[in-house]
Amino acid sequence: MGYVYKRGDIYWLKYYRHGKPYRESSKSDKITKAQKLLKKREGEIAEGKLPGIYFDKVTFNELAEDFLTDNRINGKDTLSKAERSVKYLKEFFGEMKATEITTDRVRTYIQERMEAGMSNGSINRELAALKRMFHLGAECTPPKVNLIPYIPMMKESNVRKGFFEYGEYLAIREALPEYRKPIVTFAYHSGWRKAEILNLTWERVDLEQGTVRLDPGDTKNEEGRTLYMNEELLNEIDNLQGNRHLGCPYQGLQKGMG
Repeated sequence: MGYVYKRGDIYWLKYYRHGKPYRESSKSDKITKAQKLLKKREGEIAEGKLPGIYFDKVTFNELAEDFLTDNRINGKDTLSKAERSVKYLKEFFGEMKATEITTDRVRTYIQERMEAGMSNGSINRELAALKRMFHLGAECTPPKVNLIPYIPMMKESNVRKGFFEYGEYLAIREALPEYRKPIVTFAYHSGWRKAEILNLTWERVDLEQGTVRLDPGDTKNEEGRTLYMNEELLNEIDNLQGNRHLGCPYQGLQKGMG
């Protein structure tokens, strides 16, 4: 059980979790607000959750450092790109607590980056880094975040110059059998080679972050690559996953080239 008490004009709470005391300011001089917050905290504890005050202490900088550490210890060859993304994200979010990073603030960040002349692709890589920070925080024991904000991605065209115009692509796609349409959709929006598309496995797809990756050695130039899917491609891959045969590692694109 916890209780409410007063310090000066502000009401504070005291409650316990596993015998450990927590003290938290209600930031209000209204006892009803303090009592409401106390009830919320006791409810979180009763459900086996960490009290919200714990998450309020986690900062963007802490999540960013964990993200960079993850890149270092896993020997990822994208560390320099990760550091670059963190640099720009820190300029905007660096003084914030993780709980203060909302979808509205992410949209403000996107707008500022657009006004700075950054391409949609560059902004998406920064947003993907931010998403990864929150997912790493949620995977910690104990977790560092209890809520992952919705982070919208920019529409990004990966179409190679000299290839089909969008109207031509749609006309060709419409004329194909259903089982071949996903291949054309993926090829048009990614610009990847036939073998790269057909050899994709589900372990390389992250629908939550909207990415598909190729590992070093899987590409012609032996370098890894990450594709940030736009809405059309993401919906196509989501449909494929919904219809996949369990236990089969492949994307479900192969039969379309038979």
